[in-house]
Amino acid sequence: MRPTLQDVATAVGVSRSTVSNAYARPDQLSAALRTRILDTARQLGYPGPNPTARSLRRGFAGAIGVLFTSQLSYAFTDPFAVRFLAGVAAATERHGTSLLLVPLPTGESQARKAVENAAVDGFCVYCVADEDWALEVIRGRGLPFVTTAPPADPGAERYVGIDERTAARSAADHLVGLGHRRVALLADTVLPDAPPGLLHLAGADAARHPTTRGRLTGFADALAAVGVDWPDITLLNATGNSRAAGAEAVTGLFAGLAAGDEAPTAVLAASDVLALGALDALGERAATVSVTGFDDVAEAAAAGLTTVRQPAEEKGRIAAELLLDPPADDAAGQILLPTELVVRTSTRPVPRS
Repeated sequence: MRPTLQDVATAVGVSRSTVSNAYARPDQLSAALRTRILDTARQLGYPGPNPTARSLRRGFAGAIGVLFTSQLSYAFTDPFAVRFLAGVAAATERHGTSLLLVPLPTGESQARKAVENAAVDGFCVYCVADEDWALEVIRGRGLPFVTTAPPADPGAERYVGIDERTAARSAADHLVGLGHRRVALLADTVLPDAPPGLLHLAGADAARHPTTRGRLTGFADALAAVGVDWPDITLLNATGNSRAAGAEAVTGLFAGLAAGDEAPTAVLAASDVLALGALDALGERAATVSVTGFDDVAEAAAAGLTTVRQPAEEKGRIAAELLLDPPADDAAGQILLPTELVVRTSTRPVPRS
């Protein structure tokens, strides 16, 4: 059996609290006594107090969690998520706090356990769909949280995000201004378990994820302003926010066109990753089909992708700061960051017939 704190105390002939102080409050002991306790602990093979038990006694874990609905690998492979987490990490380092990534597994029961059992002092809720139960669990634990999207009823809850609808409309307005009317909208996981490719949706507000909803609604607003209503819009579903999934959805669209069908002249993608996949699928068609993205990840500039720029690292840093050093004024904890349309070579006027 592993030696315990009591074993060390017995061997030295002191109390358990004295041994504990040798690790946690060395100023309470003489240098000689502390050295004797630590030497005895090493000889017995005692590794020191259990950090989990210590955090429970102190009442805090010394870590914040980032909650998101995806596989853990997403945090290391998605370019926007990587930049967001870099911002979170910068803030946690400044505060001397650890960071715990908490992906939600498939199935609400297991996901609830993940949120309930996470040893954290609060959550940054990133990229979570309409999972109100997740926020209910966090509230039930009495923990603070910050979301990365303005909630429908913000109240006093803290968030840092962007105006998704207005930002998305800026990209669509740009294409509309170039004369595009036959536009395909490309988004990921629009509905749970929806197959890749063409998807019929009652309206943009039927999309499951609030970020997707906001962006699709912004796209639709611009098209409606020039007489293109939702039933006349082509909607493409990608099975994930990946380049391969974006390419698969766009490939299926063009492969399924019958003779005489009018192909879209533009693709409005809800993320840069999907837009880059669209460019991959279009190949030579990319010279005549305009494509826009969203986020302005590093690869966007190299590909000449027109996109909406949002400050990923700043979003992560501010989210963590709101959690670790919350403002006294509730309104100061509700932040909308600016966005910017960046026009590059992937968009151009509609080709003349």
